[in-house]
Amino acid sequence: MLNYRKYKRVHVDPYPERTWPDAQIEKAPLWCSVDLRDGNQALIDPMVVSEKIEFFNYLVKLGFKEIEVGFPAASQIEYDFIRQVIERKLLPDDVKLQVLAQCREEQIKRNFETVQGTKQFIMHIYNSTSTLQRDVVFHANKQEVIDIAVEGVRMVKRNMHLYDGETILEYSPESFTGTELDYALEVCNAVIEEWGPTPEHKMIINLPSTVEMTTPNVFADRIEFMSKNMKRRDSVILSVHPHNDRGTGVATAELALLAGADRIEGTLFGNGERTGNVDIVNLAYNMFSQGIDCGLALDNVNEAAELYTRCCKMDIHPRHPYAGKLVFTAFSGSHQDAINKGVHAMKERNNEIWEVPYLPIDPSDIGREYEPIVRINSQSGKGGVAFVMDTYFGFKLPKGMQREFADVIQAVSEKKGEVSPDVIMEKFREEYLNKKEPIHFRKLKVEDLSGETDSEFDTKVRLMYTDHGKEKSFDAVGNGPIDAVQRGLTESFGRKIKILDYEEHAMQAGSNSQAAAYIHLLDNDTGKATYGVGVSSNITRASVRAIFSAFNRLGLGG
Repeated sequence: MLNYRKYKRVHVDPYPERTWPDAQIEKAPLWCSVDLRDGNQALIDPMVVSEKIEFFNYLVKLGFKEIEVGFPAASQIEYDFIRQVIERKLLPDDVKLQVLAQCREEQIKRNFETVQGTKQFIMHIYNSTSTLQRDVVFHANKQEVIDIAVEGVRMVKRNMHLYDGETILEYSPESFTGTELDYALEVCNAVIEEWGPTPEHKMIINLPSTVEMTTPNVFADRIEFMSKNMKRRDSVILSVHPHNDRGTGVATAELALLAGADRIEGTLFGNGERTGNVDIVNLAYNMFSQGIDCGLALDNVNEAAELYTRCCKMDIHPRHPYAGKLVFTAFSGSHQDAINKGVHAMKERNNEIWEVPYLPIDPSDIGREYEPIVRINSQSGKGGVAFVMDTYFGFKLPKGMQREFADVIQAVSEKKGEVSPDVIMEKFREEYLNKKEPIHFRKLKVEDLSGETDSEFDTKVRLMYTDHGKEKSFDAVGNGPIDAVQRGLTESFGRKIKILDYEEHAMQAGSNSQAAAYIHLLDNDTGKATYGVGVSSNITRASVRAIFSAFNRLGLGG
């Protein structure tokens, strides 16, 4: 039998003045995605830089205006990723990067260094304030913990000269749910007074449910108390960061909005430490189902789910609200009958408001389908297109290329409906294999320089090509044929290009087999990158064809 006597009830502060039960959610909060920091650090296999770039671009596409991108002091990968976002000009002017640091000078300086080149960013600092951690982790009293928080603010202020843009401060009393309520208010007010926000230049106070310890109504009481008693409330954006230890993260977030929260930090599908962060997809669709604009472009949940499962290497439960494969499937005959009759009634009555038994929303609004007889399968996305290319034609597309080519096929399917494997292959040839103009690769001669002591390179190439039909050539050297060709193109066309990734594989077994090569090419001047593909019985020739394919796709040949 469970030893329930091992545990004690968490203390709950009485708050009879609560008004939140009479409130309603009227509009979407400010959304902040923490997928790339809190979510990524909780993965068994954290995302590599290319995956984080893809995930970041998708968050921007969804409409997130605040994205926590990492903890630069903790990892060189985090720093490199953030610098790529900035240097490749992937950050829109209206999107703010949020970077995390403990209240430590070296970490705060690292954050300022990391975000150079942006117009504004959110400096997120934190320290734990909970009763338990003060006792067993930090061995610090209340005033010492307040001093840590205030000194963290001072560190930010005295290092702001290192950064040319606008610094927006966010402070989190970590383990807010385990902190005495009046003391949590004292810490936050000390931080607010030290920073000195104004209605024109607000700061963020973020109250995390770092560990869910009570029912959601208790969290709502705490948020309302903080909102009503916080200094300079008109100069503070009140944020919450709910976790899901008790399985009530969504309810906690929704009740916090009723209680006065302005902003929510969370992740797609609830990824995060332990049982996860609050699920923003779930929250957003809940609002959508009540006729509220959720403020995010979540009209294709399949696309979101595919990206999440591929980059995070995690599955989505079949019964996950809205996104699960089975949530719009009725196995019960009576459910199927009621749904069919509801849909027919809506059509007959020409009712513009969705009212169908068992279906709180129209699945088609979020890219899903409903079929009462046949069990629903997920729609084909990147994974489906990649499967066809591999199974039918032997092309094993790199992960980064799968999204690029899937977008091409998606455009076809939106016009013509179902797309056959032959049509997919036809589009692949058109987009990649046949991209031979205006710069058409003809011949290549490779010379080994490794025995020449006066050369810093080991390879020389002579490459013949046509430029808008005119025959031309160049000689170039490099460390290998690919490097030499890249250098030759850069010099001949005056375009700074960089090979971001290269993959190759044999198409079939045997001495006469063809090889496929994939080149991910970046135009440094524009920040644009794309893939090129080449096929040949000679792997070097296949690689060069791939470079020219990408070069033409980027429009670098004029």
